[in-house]
Amino acid sequence: MQKPKLENSAPAKPKASRKAASKKALTAYSRQQIEEIFRRFRVQRPEPKGELEHVNPFTLLVAVVLSAQATDAGVNKATRPLFKIADTPEKMLALGEEKLSGYIRTIGLWRNKAKNVIALCEALIHDHGGEVPGDREALTKLPGVGRKTANVVLNMAFGQPTMAVDTHIFRIANRIELAPGKTPDAVERNLLTVVPGEFLRHAHHWLILHGRYVCKARKPDCPACVIADICKAPEKTTAVPAPLQPWAPIEAKHAAEEA
Repeated sequence: MQKPKLENSAPAKPKASRKAASKKALTAYSRQQIEEIFRRFRVQRPEPKGELEHVNPFTLLVAVVLSAQATDAGVNKATRPLFKIADTPEKMLALGEEKLSGYIRTIGLWRNKAKNVIALCEALIHDHGGEVPGDREALTKLPGVGRKTANVVLNMAFGQPTMAVDTHIFRIANRIELAPGKTPDAVERNLLTVVPGEFLRHAHHWLILHGRYVCKARKPDCPACVIADICKAPEKTTAVPAPLQPWAPIEAKHAAEEA
């Protein structure tokens, strides 16, 4: 004999509710708050650009490969003279590993990076006719190219709305609870889900620059933050947003100091 159902037993939650709760857990912000965050970032930097110097997709790819565990300023110092004489895979391959090493010796892990760049050039010439492919799978098959490097190249050289999660983006996504995740891949997936489509093209640059100049690792500059009133970081020191204005002159000053 079946037992009668208790009238006060809680009904099972529908699958749609559980799915909605899961999506909500991806971020601590409402959609309107996220739209406002990126609207302000867009006012600050209408056309954000990466700070690695390059002249074409190939030199961009090489610069990003060299930038692993190195600063953009340090990479730029090394590549300025290098790219003047080797701005194609053919010219870089002709330069050779030994001479290439002389140009990039000031960059961390330069020995392995020199080997990777030469192998990268060989692969580009052999498999892609000397052209940088605009496809993630093809890019990540190249020596020294991981997912983050591929995402940077796809975004900057081909205009694709990718999210290249570096140390700045990983820190910000977790610190302010915008798209927390335990791994860069998890943060990338979450950001691609929560950032509105109209902002995805430049979102990774806005977040990188915000992390580099304002939401810094050791000492976040909360008084200079334009999203201080929206930010949900537990350790923020002010709830008053900084005046919203283009930041290009400040970035130029910073770049001049590092040059």
